[in-house]
Amino acid sequence: MTHLPPPPADLLRDAALFLDFDGTLVELAEHPEAVAVDARLAALIDRLSDRLDGRVAIISGRPVSGIRALFGDPHFAVSGSHGLEVLWPDGTHTRAERPAALDRIVVAMKAFASATRGVLVEEKPLGAALHYRAVPEAEAQAHDLARQLAADAGLHLQTGKMMVEVRVPGADKGTALRTLMQSPAMAGARPVFLGDDDTDEPAMVAARALGGAGVLIGAARETAAAYRLDSVASTLHWLEAATESLAA
Repeated sequence: MTHLPPPPADLLRDAALFLDFDGTLVELAEHPEAVAVDARLAALIDRLSDRLDGRVAIISGRPVSGIRALFGDPHFAVSGSHGLEVLWPDGTHTRAERPAALDRIVVAMKAFASATRGVLVEEKPLGAALHYRAVPEAEAQAHDLARQLAADAGLHLQTGKMMVEVRVPGADKGTALRTLMQSPAMAGARPVFLGDDDTDEPAMVAARALGGAGVLIGAARETAAAYRLDSVASTLHWLEAATESLAA
């Protein structure tokens, strides 16, 4: 496994910045609803957006509505549901259609969660996820159920840190980054993506292909990223330092 250096402080100069949310900007929690955006993070994103002339976006597995609830009405772009929906800074919201099969999948997941203490179901507009962070021994059963539900409905199986999701196919965080890079605000910039999970790898690959770079957050592993930061805390510290570098 190749050792990755930390990103240089000037990495964001002339860049478009794309940020994963959970595990990158905030610590992972047992349930998505347990997460909050504090004043420090909100102010940091505002400063970054100002210094980068609006070239900041969040790319998350959460639905757009979830990010919107955490940040209020964000003035930056948000791609949610692994690239299946986008909220643009002008308020335009585009998203894929929700298949009827997801309703049946939610019912099956809730039945499993009721019978397996500690498993939580996250309902999304374009998917449904089982979280088993509180009961890791349920991993195999959760994945088996999700795999069968996805196959029966012709939907996509998405794995992540202590979760498994069944969602609409046709997009990932890499396609999300490429879509956002086509906007006038991002055009001509060098993409930099920060993320922690396997679900972030397509965005790392896309950033590199477009002449930019990825930054892995967390423990070292095989990745398309060029740099690495140890934790959420070190990520926030680096972003603050990079923001000051942009002002110099």
